[in-house]
Parts: sequence; C-alpha cells; structure tokens
Amino acid sequence: MSDTNLPPVADPDDSALAGDGDTASTSPTGEPTPEKTGRPDGTPPSTAGGGTGRRSFDHWFGEKDRNGFIHRSWMRAQGFSDEVFDGRPVIGICNTWSELTPCNAHLRRLAESVKRGVWQAGGFPLEFPVMSLGETMLRPTAMLFRNLLSMDVEESLRGNPIDGTILLTGCDKTTPGSIMGAASVDLPTLVVTGGPMLNGKFRGCDIGSGTAVWRFTQDVNAGRMTQEDYAAAESGMSRSNGHCMTMGTASTMACMAEALGLQLTGSAAIPAVDSRRYAIAQQAGQRIVQMVEEDLKPSDILTRDAFANAVRANAAIGGSTNAVIHLLAIAGRVGVELTLDDMDEWARGVPWLVDLQPSGKYLMEDFYYAGGLPAVMREILPLLKADAITVTGQTIGENVANTERTVDTDVIRAVGNPLGSGAGTAVLKGNLAPDGAVVKQSAASERLLQHRGKALVFSSIEEYDLAVDDPDLDVDADTVLVLQNAGPRGYPGMPEVGNMTIPRKLAEQGVEDMVRISDARMSGTAYGTVVLHVAPEAAVGGPLALVRTGDWIELDVPARTLHLDVSEEELAKRRADWQAPPAPTDRGWARLYVDHVTQANLGCDLDFLVGRSGSAVARQSH
Repeated sequence: MSDTNLPPVADPDDSALAGDGDTASTSPTGEPTPEKTGRPDGTPPSTAGGGTGRRSFDHWFGEKDRNGFIHRSWMRAQGFSDEVFDGRPVIGICNTWSELTPCNAHLRRLAESVKRGVWQAGGFPLEFPVMSLGETMLRPTAMLFRNLLSMDVEESLRGNPIDGTILLTGCDKTTPGSIMGAASVDLPTLVVTGGPMLNGKFRGCDIGSGTAVWRFTQDVNAGRMTQEDYAAAESGMSRSNGHCMTMGTASTMACMAEALGLQLTGSAAIPAVDSRRYAIAQQAGQRIVQMVEEDLKPSDILTRDAFANAVRANAAIGGSTNAVIHLLAIAGRVGVELTLDDMDEWARGVPWLVDLQPSGKYLMEDFYYAGGLPAVMREILPLLKADAITVTGQTIGENVANTERTVDTDVIRAVGNPLGSGAGTAVLKGNLAPDGAVVKQSAASERLLQHRGKALVFSSIEEYDLAVDDPDLDVDADTVLVLQNAGPRGYPGMPEVGNMTIPRKLAEQGVEDMVRISDARMSGTAYGTVVLHVAPEAAVGGPLALVRTGDWIELDVPARTLHLDVSEEELAKRRADWQAPPAPTDRGWARLYVDHVTQANLGCDLDFLVGRSGSAVARQSH
C-alpha cells in the first residue's frame, strides 16, 4: 500500500481522531486502564479537547483510546471521511420499512430525503432498521408485536451513537410503537409518516382501503355483488404506495403524531406519492439537527396538554378507536397521567368536522387538498391548548395560525356546520365493563346507540366464523352479538375482529348493522355499532366471560353505560364456576407478552415498560 493511502498522523493534542498520548493512563503492558474502557467507576470518557455534551462524540467517535479507534475505524468501512467524526449531531433514521409491510414499502426512498436534509443542516445521518408490523400480513395480529417494536426502537437508540432520531413509520402499529420506544429514551425525536395511498377507484367511484373490504364482503353475503366484481375491486383499491387512505388507524395515528406535536405541521395527510411528501421529509431532516442543538425532547412536547389536543383532534376528524389504546400507552411511557375518563371528557362536545370514510364520504387525498389537519386544528383552536410546544419549536397555535380549510369543499366542515357534535370515541362503563369499553359514535347507527337485546355468545372468533353462514342460526336484528377471549391476553394480542360480519341470513334481509360487543379491537377502517376494548377482558375473568346466550344487555351511549341485566347473585355463581382458559402459548415473545401485558384501559403496554428509562450510555463493549 502506498503512503498516500494511509491516513495522516494527527497531532494528538489537536485531533479527536488521534491515538491516546497519555502514557500515564495505560497499564504496564500498554493496554488502556479500566477508566479508558468500561469505566466501572463512572469516570467520563477520554476525548480530545474535552466533551461536547453529545453522546455520539463523548462516548463513541470522540474518544482517543482503543474504543474510539474501534468505533471510527469500522464506520470508515462505509466510506465516511474524517468530518463526520468531528462532533456534529448523529441522527439515527429509525426505519420500519419492509416489503412485508406494504404500507411502508416506500420508506427507504423517504429515508434518502431525510438524509439529504440532515446533511444540509450539518448532521451525520445513519439509517437503521427496526421490526416492521404489517397490519394486513402479520398473524395473529400486529398489535401483539407493538410493544416488541417499541423495545427494538428503545434499545437501538440507547445502545448506539445517536443524538436525535427521525422515526419513519406508516402502517398502524409502527407509528405508536416507534413513538413509545423513542419516548422511553427521550432523545430529540421527530416523526415522519409515509403518507396515505391515492384514492382507490372502482367502476368510476372512489373506494376506501379497508372500508370497501367490509362493505363489499357484506354485499357479497347479501347477494348484491358477484364474486367476479369482488375480485376485480382488489387492484383498484390499492393503487399506489402508502398506508390506508381512509381515516383508519394509520391515518389517525399520523394525525395524532401531528396533533401531539411530534410531526411537522401539515405533513400527516400528504399522499405517499406526492412530491411534497419527500420535500417535507427533507425539511424534517434539517429540523431534527436543530432540535438536537436545542435539546428539544419528547418529554418537552408530550405533556398532558398535548394529549388533550390529540384527543380533541381525534374527535374532530372521526378517528380510530385504536388511538385510545395507543395514546394511553404513549402517555404511560412519558409519565403523563391519562385515563379513559379524561379522554371521554375531552372528546365531549367537540364538533365532528371531517367527512371521511369509514364514517363519511371522502378519503385522505381529498382531506389533504382541503387543508389537512392544520385546517381542522385551526377550526377547533378555541378548544385546544394552543400554547403546547411542538417539534417546530413553536406552539400548536402558532403552527396553525395561518392555515385555512378550502372553503369550496365539504371535506372539512366549518365549526358552525359540523357533521355532528360529541361524535368522537365514547367511553362506556357498567357491570359488563367495570374498567371501561369504547364505541366510535361517528361510525355507529344512531338508532342503535340506545339498545336492549338478547346476547348471542361466542367464545372465539373461529366459533363465530363457523356459525355466521348458518341459515338456522338463532339470531335477529335486535340480537347483541358477544365475542369473548379476543383481548390482549386471551387471543393473544387483541386482534381487529370486533366488527363481526353480519350473519348471512340477516344480511340477505337487508340488515347492515347490529350491536356487537367484545374485548377485541376493530380496524380503524371499519364501521358499525361495535363496542370494543371491554375491560377486564374475558380471559382474566372479567364480567364479559360470564355472559351467556339469552342474557339481556343494555347499551346506552348517551348515558355512557353498558349493563348486563343479570343479578349479582347469579353472576357470583357463574364466577365461581368459571375456569380460566389455557394459556395461548408457552414460549417466546408471546409468553412474555401474555405474562406482562396490561389491560386495554391502561394501553396494553407491558407492565415493566411503563415509564422512561432515559438515554444513559451503557458500559463499553470491548
């Protein structure tokens, strides 16, 4: 090798890249002392010219000893030059890309835009993968793995030379799971969601992802749609990169990230294939470098006021019930007290302004053109905590001050002409749900919001699926369908099976909605009078486990009650006879999950993950 291919020998007093010249700190064999390696006594790392206050430099790239040599040398294998080790902020681009997660399949390209912005702002971008959760592919349910993703994000951020992070997310659980992990570490964090697909098209009409599936399936069962048309609709529904373009969970959580203050203003609704999605990703890359300089962290942004804003925004957009569980879990990670009662109180009286499927008519592409979330936030600004700080460094009020809804469309209604009032997610309580249950009012049938009917009980979704097409099934339009053992522990993972298909015999009679009750979740793209998240769940002995076919159940959403009309004496007898179902698994992650997951009213996090763990740097690895 010629001398020109060797690195220059730097003055050890001037360069952070030089070897250690302090001979007094080495052992007789020339090896660094413990203070230079593991530092068990807590002494600070050895860096040229002192520390910068940045963990990536002070504990990795700026060290003058053997470990510094290792950290820099192996990074050089990727072709990085000396400048990247000069103490500039290292930005970790946390990417949930996967071809098994169709909603996130374009995130590698989006990462390139983020990197461009980081470089422009003087940072050092490093992309890394974390577990991806494909809602439409992953069994038994992506929700089973949300907390595992959060652990992946948390440990990846804490264990690596990272000063701030961009979370690249999209599909339903990837956004809250990534936020939970980053919030636990509390390094400067900015969310960049992948954006919704373009509007679906079929036979000249707009169709929404997920929502069209439920509707078309019901039409096939009722004889209103042929199998040939059913198959033909597949390609028209999903015709570009991006997540569901209905106001399902993915779109809702993108809006929640923006409403919480973790995403740049106006970015939640930009379609995935719109050039402006890539432009705002580049801006995010620039902004995260500034956030590191400002030391603006999730703990500064995710306040109780921020959660109040998110809950009210969710009510105004007609967002998914899944937001309830995810917001509870995120709040738990940052130590913010948040309860179902808080969420119900905050959502009451908020005008429902966004006419999007599954509750309404339009889709996310239309929502963006009409002004997106900033237009909604501007409309309800008097109801918001306007001084809540955001990743922009400004408040919510300042961010939306100059935004307006497009006045020549009814996609976003004016606050004086809402689609409804207080139509957000309602929290129900009663002897059937002592710790709470939820129902999405905007997606429910008004005539069923107050209902009394006899229960038809199924102990598993498989049992229901076997019975749903039976012409002799003892069911009518007033029956209350009850599903047990689909909660966080019982399934496990709390799948999106709560919106049980209308029995075929009733679908053929024109019945389109029924009261359905379970400890499961429902896709944010689904609709109907569906009571979800019943807590405690059946598998842990909650009252839901004691319901029997023929029992009378009373639902009163305006009064926020869910009542099983069975005497306490009879319930006590049933409780004494009840036996817990066998554990659904005895190994691996699922076993850990079942042993430690909390109930839906607490966010379904693992009990030992609640609270922040911080960004303290661990002991050396060599």
